[in-house]
Amino acid sequence: MSVPFFLVDAFADEPFTGNPAGVVLVDGDGDDRWMAAFAAEVNQAETAFVELQDEGFGLRWFTPTVEVDLCGHATLAAAHVLYEVGRTKADQPIHFSTRSGDLSARRTRNGIELDFPAERAWPCAPPEGLTPLVPDPVWVGRNRFDWFVELKDEASVRSFAPDMAGIADLGLRGLILTAKSETNQRDFVSRFFAPQSGVPEDAVTGSAHCCLGPYWSDRLRKANVIGYQASARGGTVAVEVRGDRVGLFGEARIVVRGWAQR
Repeated sequence: MSVPFFLVDAFADEPFTGNPAGVVLVDGDGDDRWMAAFAAEVNQAETAFVELQDEGFGLRWFTPTVEVDLCGHATLAAAHVLYEVGRTKADQPIHFSTRSGDLSARRTRNGIELDFPAERAWPCAPPEGLTPLVPDPVWVGRNRFDWFVELKDEASVRSFAPDMAGIADLGLRGLILTAKSETNQRDFVSRFFAPQSGVPEDAVTGSAHCCLGPYWSDRLRKANVIGYQASARGGTVAVEVRGDRVGLFGEARIVVRGWAQR
């Protein structure tokens, strides 16, 4: 048996930019072992499995090594596929049932808007092992997923040389680094590392922006902020903070269409 498979560049306005994600359309419930094995075979930061339900869609996300609770770029990729192949009409929102509750996506004139939970960080003492990895942090905190560290400037974020083994030992899902942007075109920059979850450095991380958006919204006292994830591929994420929810805005491009064997 085969099911449709797509490789999609998310948070990208042209192919071969942004963050690649696998998207598999599964009619009915997927098999956990098969999904985990297929995600390992695809070997992208995330592979999204979309399950047709009576109302809306089920959505699960797998890295090459683990299933995760929330993923922005693979959700954007999944929504883009559903619109492109006609599973959902262009003027209708998409509703996903996930391990992080109900999420939605809708097409706008500027791409696709995702409605996600705000994942605010709270201040905490640096975990054991963080200070040697990330010297001179301005602010240290965490949310339910990740460690969160603000650095003194954009150059410190861009030049950071990760010790992947040390980051993996910190626990949680991963580590977010951020600083205020030095340009007027965006508000902040970031990088995201999750070797403990099978993703050494992610290209553009939507779920991290569920934390970054509220943090910089509070710091800058503005509801709408723009972030740039300064990975090798790079990508821009616009965030609108709405209390306990955030809107994430981006575009996507399908680069591969094929079939997955079950």
